[in-house]
Amino acid sequence: MSSVATPDFAWDELARAATRLGDEAEAEVFHEFLAFPLGADRYALPVDRVREVVRLRQITPVPRVPADILGVISLRGEIVQVLDLSQRLGGSIGLRTPTSRIVVLHGREGDAAGLLVETIASVLRVPEHAFRDAPDSDTDFVSRLCEDEGDFVSILNLEKVLDLGE
Repeated sequence: MSSVATPDFAWDELARAATRLGDEAEAEVFHEFLAFPLGADRYALPVDRVREVVRLRQITPVPRVPADILGVISLRGEIVQVLDLSQRLGGSIGLRTPTSRIVVLHGREGDAAGLLVETIASVLRVPEHAFRDAPDSDTDFVSRLCEDEGDFVSILNLEKVLDLGE
């Protein structure tokens, strides 16, 4: 039985190099977002606030609510208010197509809220250094920007988006 002799220093160097790579990888902080188009623009929501994504279903209108509140849905016995995100951000009424989805979010006090979006595009994994400050606006719906494949994606400030003046 023959054995191949390898110098001990080669293994030591390999172990040191692996440790250095691990330290560099751990130093980079990533954030995950659910990305979707809204008209010609791209937006994203923090994944940690998303409870689930459901297919478009019958939305029951509620009288005397702002126009951007479409109504409510029943989700496994829970009543979830659904907001037209396109209209909430100042655009036209959101499209309802077979690819439309309701993004159900964790609410402030254990409740849930739903946002109607045209479709879900992807999940973005964004390094901390890729964020840019959002331009100032009166509504502050966008908290910051990130770049993805050469385009900017607006990260929504959910506290502002879901603040309905109640």
